[in-house]
Amino acid sequence: MIAHKKEFGLGFGMMVAFFVILVLMFLPLIKGQNGLQYLDDLYNSISKGSAYYIPKVKEKAAPLADKQVQVTLQMKDAQQAEQTATLFMQSGALVNVSDATLQISGSLGNILDNALDDADKMYYNEGVALTDKYGYNERQVLYNWWTAFQEMDKNLKSQKKFKEAKLIAFASNKAVETSYNYYGIAPQSITDKIGVVIFSLLFYVAYTLWYGFGIMFMFEGWGMQLAH
Repeated sequence: MIAHKKEFGLGFGMMVAFFVILVLMFLPLIKGQNGLQYLDDLYNSISKGSAYYIPKVKEKAAPLADKQVQVTLQMKDAQQAEQTATLFMQSGALVNVSDATLQISGSLGNILDNALDDADKMYYNEGVALTDKYGYNERQVLYNWWTAFQEMDKNLKSQKKFKEAKLIAFASNKAVETSYNYYGIAPQSITDKIGVVIFSLLFYVAYTLWYGFGIMFMFEGWGMQLAH
């Protein structure tokens, strides 16, 4: 039994409008994408635009650029070891490969310069340059750098070279991992899409409140009241 038809009708109308908009949000109306896909891509693009830390990593690396390091790395298998060896050889390091184990001796600065150059290319979606450089998939190149840096971090700590280990971990997290995760996404500044961002945030708040008030009016129309 509906106690207050006016309030129930208002709430029902609001819920109908809510679900009509919900259906429209799942239709491919924006450049072949639905609203959720478009906003997901937009916010990924904006977050990538604010996650470019490679210059900061280079700045931190500068004081240790002349450091020589000798590390032993344990890779997953012989294939990954062979692939990873090429990364360090391109960095000017001496590399000895024995099955899945790498013994590396070289300049920390040169190793980081090469890794950061590769990460920079991946950040700007120039993966073909890495494939041409090393002869295998660009994502695997960055993954091998990440794996090698995890091993270097552990090995340098075991040698009590904590400054070097900290720098390697920083480069791994802020440059290599970031470039790998965002590969294929075009970076952009939030200012380029500030109108869309503000609209999407206001729409989210208004749409949520719309649903809440629609439910409230329907229940009050039925004669139900919230009481303390």
